[in-house]
Amino acid sequence: MSEPAKKTITLQQTGSAIGREASQRQTLIGLRLNKIGRQSSLEDTPAVRGMIARVAHLVRVIETK
Repeated sequence: MSEPAKKTITLQQTGSAIGREASQRQTLIGLRLNKIGRQSSLEDTPAVRGMIARVAHLVRVIETK
């Protein structure tokens, strides 16, 4: 039996990290984002969802079909 395809989530940074707390800047780097407009696709896990929640005001989730 083959494994089901892993779900991914695509993010785009919409806000600047300038003037933000160090933990928020590090979270953006952990999400492979650090410049406005940059996009990254990550595996949809609870850990990634938690990171997104911490910087929700700086990123947006792009719907993929």
